[in-house]
Parts: sequence; structure tokens; C-alpha cells
Amino acid sequence: MTGQFTPDPSQQPTGTTPGWTPPPSGGAWYPQGHTATATLPPPITPAPIAPAPARRAGRLRIGVAGLLAGALIGGGAGAGVVALTDGTSAAAATPTAQSVVIQDPENATAVTAAAAKAAPSVVTVYVTSGSGSGSGSGVVLSADGYVLTNDHVVTLDSATDSATDSATVQVRTSDGTLYDATVVGTDPTSDLAVIRLQGASGLTPATFADSDDVQVGDLAVAIGAPLGLSDTVTDGIVSATNRAVATGSTQDDATVIDALQTDAAINPGNSGGALVDASGEVIGINTAIASVASGAPGSSSQSGNIGVGFAIPGNTAQRIADEIIATGSATHAVLGVSAQTAASTSGSEVGTGAEVLQVQPGGAAAAAGLQAGDVVTAVGDRAVTTSTELTAAVRSAAPGDDVALTVRRGGATTTVEVTLGSSAG
Repeated sequence: MTGQFTPDPSQQPTGTTPGWTPPPSGGAWYPQGHTATATLPPPITPAPIAPAPARRAGRLRIGVAGLLAGALIGGGAGAGVVALTDGTSAAAATPTAQSVVIQDPENATAVTAAAAKAAPSVVTVYVTSGSGSGSGSGVVLSADGYVLTNDHVVTLDSATDSATDSATVQVRTSDGTLYDATVVGTDPTSDLAVIRLQGASGLTPATFADSDDVQVGDLAVAIGAPLGLSDTVTDGIVSATNRAVATGSTQDDATVIDALQTDAAINPGNSGGALVDASGEVIGINTAIASVASGAPGSSSQSGNIGVGFAIPGNTAQRIADEIIATGSATHAVLGVSAQTAASTSGSEVGTGAEVLQVQPGGAAAAAGLQAGDVVTAVGDRAVTTSTELTAAVRSAAPGDDVALTVRRGGATTTVEVTLGSSAG
């Protein structure tokens, strides 16, 4: 983003943003993930590829982590995923509203129509705390001001949710109105958060599609505020579904997402914004982009869009948002194992499944008879080649769901029926 502006005093919020109490964290069975989400599905152990190290530069709050699913980028090592928080503060962001209006209906494209419907439901989110400031995007959930965004937007990509305790959150809607907002709750496990605008009414809630029906090749339109540029619209297609990716500034705070992949241009600041279909209905919440390491060993690039972006599926986002609004926190399906990627017997770095290292006593896996040494190769009809893919597949389900695991034990392969457990985010 370039340029400065002087905000219109009539649009400036009044008062202070009240503090909030983050949801309680769970136990410490699964050591991976954010500190607020110690009780998680199977911890992730990276596939044996060289990850891109964490790195931050300039005013972009960008966390880089090696892709744990080797098939995500393919080719050389050093590919990574970056969270999309822009470091631009509210005082440096463009305040001008830009409504998407169809001026020539006879020649309007599908993208124009989709954007015209969805843009009024997408907002720009500004967060300021003692440690810094940043901006992202959000999706309106209700007329009275509930908004869905990313956890890493409201926490400024902090490793813990304590960053929200003293943070000031402001939201600019598509008509240019600026509101104070409070954090209702966050869920680092899914990288989602819900905020509420103070004194808002008459907002336009987004319409969500059934993201399970999304197919590769479908039109995908991204709407958000890359680099603080509100109401930016880009288009592409859905490049892949059920793509297991891990994001975070370090491996210890990695968040595994069962993502929709798109080549629609998304950049820092698009986080929390909408990925919509040709009907203008939300199919995903934009959350990360791929980056490719470059330069000297140990260094990584800070590039923007390269045509490989990721969104949290809309069905998952809706479920998590509903739980946060109702209780302040969210639950997640858990299998109850610790796992690592199983390497091939030939010594190749290609993963051949998720090897169970430990089974949690009393958990879902233990009840189903899984044992240490078992290798999970599929969840339902979905192939599993790495521990990250197992984590993503489990997290795509809801607590209490019944799933069929294909398990290799010794020289035999069998199917194990498991009723997934539940864990707070």
C-alpha cells in the first residue's frame, strides 16, 4: 500500500475497546500447536523436506513455515506458507469506500456479479497493540455486527492470544463507516476468530455455500484488503480441495488447515476475507499464501501472491464461528494419537502414511483398538501420506463423527472404525 491519509473525524470511533478473556486452554497431551491449544488432534511431525525458516521483514507481519505436506508445492525444498496479516496500521490505510456496482449489466462478467453480491459483506480489520499494528479482512456474519476473521489477524500473528488483551480493534465496513470492535473469541487451532462491532446495525451478512460441493476448476473470487486496500477483488479458480497445509511463524505454533487452494491473487491483508463462488456465496476464508525460499541457505523470500493461496473451507468456518459466538471458544475432533510421517522402506523421503507413535489412554483411537506402530494410510476415501494430512483430515470432521481409517499393521491392511473425540481449541 502507498500513501497516507487523514481520517474523517466523523468516522472515528469513540471510547476504548474493552479487554477480553481468552478461552481456557486444554491439557498438554499434544505438544504441537499454539500454547492456547495444547489439546489437539494428532501432533504434526514434518515430512523430511527442508522447511523455510521463520522470518519477518519490514512492516509486514508475516510468519513463514515449511510446508509439511510435500505435495503442496512440489519440486525443490524450501517452499513455505505465509500468513496474510498486513503490517499497515489503521492510520495509514485508505479510508475511501469502493462499492462494487454493476454499471453495464449486459456486459457484466460472472466475477462482477459475484463481487457485487459479496463485497458489502467484507470488511477491513485494523488491530493495534503495544507490540505493533496490522490490518486484515473479515466477513460479516450478522446484521448486528458479528464478523469472522483470522486468529492471526486479531493477535497480530502472535504465538499466544495474550496479544489481544490490550489490543484496539477497529473495523471499516464497505460503506466507509469505521467502528470500534471487541474480540468475542479466538481459535488458534483453526486460525479463526470472531469480533463484534460496537453499535452496528443493518449490516449485510454473507451468504455461505456448502463448501463440500466445491470442485476443482470452479470460479473463485477473493475479496478483501490486501496491503490495506479495501474492497479489492481478484479472481481465479479452485486449484485443489482438501489440501493439508501448515501455517505459523514457527513449527511450534503451526496451525494445520484442511484448505481450499486457489490461484486467485491474495496477498498480505487478505487474511480473514472471503473466497466466494460464481454466485457470490462464501466458500472459504482466505488465510495463507505459499512462498518459495530463495537466496542463501537459511534465508526465505517474502514474496506476495504467486498463484498458490489457501482458504479455510466455509463449512468449517461456520461451525467454528457459531461455537465461538455461543460459548467464546470452539471444539475440534481428535483422534487421540501422536504420529509422525512414515518413510518408505527404501529410504526415500516420500511419506507412506502417518505412523502412530503413541495412543492416548481413554481416547478415540484407544477405544477403536489402534496401537503404536500402526500406519494410517487413509481416512474414509481420502489418502493419507503424511502426519499433516492425517491431522487435516481429522480436523475437517466434527467431534463425534464416525470415520473409517485404513490402517497398515505389519504386513496386513485393515479398516478401523473410529468415533472421534472432542477437544477445546
